[in-house]
Amino acid sequence: MNYEPLDLSGLTLVTPTRHGDERGWFSEVFRQDLFGANVADVDFVQHNHSYSKPKGTVRGLHFQLAPRAQGKLVRCTRGRVLDVAVDLRSSSPSFGRHVAVELTAANGRQLWVPAGFAHGFCTLEDDCEIVYLVTDTYSPEHDRGLLWNDPALAIAWPVAAEDAVLSAKDVRQPRLAELGRVFD
Repeated sequence: MNYEPLDLSGLTLVTPTRHGDERGWFSEVFRQDLFGANVADVDFVQHNHSYSKPKGTVRGLHFQLAPRAQGKLVRCTRGRVLDVAVDLRSSSPSFGRHVAVELTAANGRQLWVPAGFAHGFCTLEDDCEIVYLVTDTYSPEHDRGLLWNDPALAIAWPVAAEDAVLSAKDVRQPRLAELGRVFD
């Protein structure tokens, strides 16, 4: 297992080792002891699975407020996605900046997104599935979002706004300047 810290403090790209032969491959995708020693000592309490049918589906940017803030370990199990995390920690030198990585079923990489970040993704092909572990359960009263294509974020999404497939909720999210202080 390889753990690669990314440009924004707290984000880590996790690449499990695959052991293969003519039958295929086997991989440990998560080990509590190794994750705790290399990334964060967390307990995952919920396992989510998301399916997106059309290419150009954007989900996010989502987060939960404290005390129900969530850390997420995200991986793509079918297809390809551009996975994005935006730093919302107001005391962070990287506040408002983002990291974008391509997660695919083929590359097996996972993105660790700690609490304090908004998270979202865009499908790069039809029929994508994402699975992710979270450190707190879903809480509707703490659920928040950030407008996915806010120009202030400067995210190079692989889909034009008029072609993106979005939920009604994600179309109405606030811009970063309207969000206010959500994490210290």
